[in-house]
Amino acid sequence: MSDFATRLIAGARRLGPLCVGIDPHPGKIPDLFGGDTPDGLAAWGEAVVAAAAGRVAVVKPQVGLFERHGPDGMRALQRVCQASKEAGLLVITDAKRGDIGSTASGYALAYLSPTAPFPSDAVTVNPYMGLDTLEPFLEQAEAHGKGVVVLARTSNPGSSDFQARDLEGAPLYARVVEALAPAIERLKGADGWSSLMLVAGATGPDEARHLRQLAPDALFLVPGYGAQGGGAADALAGFRRTGNRLEGGVVNASRSVTFPEGADSAASRTEWITIIEAAIDEAQADLSKHAGRTSAIPA
Repeated sequence: MSDFATRLIAGARRLGPLCVGIDPHPGKIPDLFGGDTPDGLAAWGEAVVAAAAGRVAVVKPQVGLFERHGPDGMRALQRVCQASKEAGLLVITDAKRGDIGSTASGYALAYLSPTAPFPSDAVTVNPYMGLDTLEPFLEQAEAHGKGVVVLARTSNPGSSDFQARDLEGAPLYARVVEALAPAIERLKGADGWSSLMLVAGATGPDEARHLRQLAPDALFLVPGYGAQGGGAADALAGFRRTGNRLEGGVVNASRSVTFPEGADSAASRTEWITIIEAAIDEAQADLSKHAGRTSAIPA
């Protein structure tokens, strides 16, 4: 198996940089799929996967929104991960795990091992308990061609509470990324990109440019595009110019492509999937258009 970074870049070059977030928010799952129940989440998630297949390279299920339904919700997540893999999609499971080494090993096995119950190509992790907590994930990534997605500068309004705080002359997020340099190099793949991915929110384009300078070979996972207010230009601010295009990761859209206008009132699953496919196509076209520009950080 090729490394995660090579697979992701190949997919983004072929289809575009959009990643579809699969976030089953409370009360938002249409009755067509069973509503806000574990079976409803699974059926809806599988339908999102079917709509995304062939239109994007990557999907990102949000664990917390499945986990609220307990064991049955986690079985729904399992079904969505399995359906995504069967559809040929890369899966970034958004779990934001972060714990001491022995516990982190359990999380890493659950998402990145060959026998993972939630089969994923990459998983999001929180680095703020220290670099040793990332080691089990890095080991699984190295051994099995997987990715590790580390929170750097997130898109939520409170991200500046800690991430932007000055630490010896630089913001904390920059110090975190500086400390990750050996791991970024360690997971560098055949295509020159690293399978250690950084979260760089579309709501902070200047910070994304700073992150790119600090980590020129790290892929970026960019939340905050669409419903959170980030536009395509801001979402791609930290991408790198390669020839006549921008590349360097994927841009996530969740609510804007899975709960677009009209989807909640669709009279049939066929009508619903037509609406979702159109929303995905629109977002992909928007990002791809901007990614074709040549005004970017030089490679």
